[in-house]
Amino acid sequence: MNRTVARLAAPTLLVLGLGLVAVAPAAAQEITVSHGSSLVGELKYGPDFTNFEYANPDAPKGGEVKFWAFSSYDTLNPFTLKGRSAAGITLTFERLMAGAADEPSSHYGLIAETMEFPADFSWVIFNLRPEARWHDGTPITADDVIFSFETLTQQGHPFYRSYYASVATAEKLGDRRVRFNFSETGNRELPHIMGQLSIISKAYYTKNTFDETTLEPPLGSGPYRVKSVDPGRSIAYERVADYWGVDLPVNVGRNNYDVVRWDYFLDQTVALEAFKAHDYDYRAENSSSLWATQYDFPAVKKGLVKKEEVSHKLPQGMQSFAFNTRRGMFKDRTVRKALSLAFDFEWSNKNLFYGQYARTNSYFANSELAATGLPSAAELVYLEPFRGQVPEEVFTTEFKMPVNDGTGNIRQSLREATGLLREAGWSIKDGKLIETSTGQAMEIEFLLRSPLFERIVSPYIRNLERLGVKARVRTVDTAQYKKRTDDFDFDVIVGSFRQSLSPGNEQRDFWGSYNVEVKGSRNLIGVNDPVVDKLIDQIIAAPDRESLVALSRALDRVLLWNHYVVPQWFINYDRIAYWDRFGRTEFIPRYGLDTFAWWIDPEKDAALKAGETGGRN
Repeated sequence: MNRTVARLAAPTLLVLGLGLVAVAPAAAQEITVSHGSSLVGELKYGPDFTNFEYANPDAPKGGEVKFWAFSSYDTLNPFTLKGRSAAGITLTFERLMAGAADEPSSHYGLIAETMEFPADFSWVIFNLRPEARWHDGTPITADDVIFSFETLTQQGHPFYRSYYASVATAEKLGDRRVRFNFSETGNRELPHIMGQLSIISKAYYTKNTFDETTLEPPLGSGPYRVKSVDPGRSIAYERVADYWGVDLPVNVGRNNYDVVRWDYFLDQTVALEAFKAHDYDYRAENSSSLWATQYDFPAVKKGLVKKEEVSHKLPQGMQSFAFNTRRGMFKDRTVRKALSLAFDFEWSNKNLFYGQYARTNSYFANSELAATGLPSAAELVYLEPFRGQVPEEVFTTEFKMPVNDGTGNIRQSLREATGLLREAGWSIKDGKLIETSTGQAMEIEFLLRSPLFERIVSPYIRNLERLGVKARVRTVDTAQYKKRTDDFDFDVIVGSFRQSLSPGNEQRDFWGSYNVEVKGSRNLIGVNDPVVDKLIDQIIAAPDRESLVALSRALDRVLLWNHYVVPQWFINYDRIAYWDRFGRTEFIPRYGLDTFAWWIDPEKDAALKAGETGGRN
């Protein structure tokens, strides 16, 4: 077994949502004590595991690796709404628990050695490791954990207030023992997400301001510390030689580079050319066009650069053109549906994406949580109480976007869109789409932060113009984009809503009504629906996996049939290219690559240098 249970009364066996078996007594609860937690099935690694399967415990340490980042940064504080934090800065901080890349929704002890929780999930206790230290050598204590929770939820990014909204109190039970009490019971995810809490130093932030941007390296506890800062242009980290957690199972074979550096680029094309020149080592390619046309350069042909497509099992969530429903023209779902019909995915996939993508038809794409067909009996249990409050199609029709023939001829879809717009009170006057009651013309701005997306938006705009919509693209820098999206100052953006295999509290941040006007929240769409709120509450309180799946599919249907977004596409593999100087295990984790489990292979590195110089010393 992957846990121990404190026996308090006559037992009845229960299977918990964390993949653990506990004993529920008739009169009192039994307490599960575990080295980790999983929201999907049993933990893969037992309490005596030595390292993750994808990490090599004999990996050599050393070398410098370079990555790239887009735009710039202006702060080393990743925890507030202010500023743009530097790439990699979270390497300097640790959490209570650490995730595994070969399991969905699993955590193992990091700062916390073990966790304890009752069968009703009404609280969780974390027992801290005595060896856990800050970079100045002082111990990480229960006071730091409580300070972290209180500071992040009161002064940090709005995400923390939402994510940890169900935590009622935090109490110190000893120097290395902390208890979080929850305001609700039955939420199997709460103990798990508390393990994700990033820990910051109470002593440091007692002397330094927390909620401001800063370029002063903060006191951390992670495997790396800031080595050098070139504001907005680059940042480098050095491995902490006496890092306290180096021998923990979650770290053995990982964090092998002596120096990790990110260089910033303001132009995507320049960034790719810099990779070709080996100005940095590793690149994950997001552009299907670049992947299809720009990766046949000489270093690839010589074998100096490796190009791979790595399959994964990660849920892809929903990537979309997301409407800001706070705007009057987008409040009517019929209008939103009509506008969605003008996007010709098949033409774009054929002509722009080289056929690499599949159309997204779910907020939980590429997972068992995606709604398919008509609602099952299990889903109807949760949907029937809302009949009359949700679109009738939720019950009668499988959600699928129209399929076009790829020629660019979408007259049928545009005719349907015109009819829907007329039904919603819009008409064409002098070639413009006008709201009949107000005489206001529909004008839409697509707010982008990368010019690479302009080629994708332009064909969509041409189709919208055939409906009489005046549309334009506005591409801004990262700072402006962040400010405008934080303030919900946009019409349409490219919204990406990533999901896990165990949805829970983050759904409140995505779609919860109380986040509609909270600046910086992830409810970018402005969903304000009591049915959605109630379904989210039920997801969070789902007693077992079967209920969670049924509820997620039910939520999926309600969101889809409200047409809050124009679904785009997904891909179930990662496109990566890297200069051939790395070693890695043969085992590839299914839930995301961990490049910090790679290492610099001395022989490959030497061969690469010889290849780059044509064999000259």
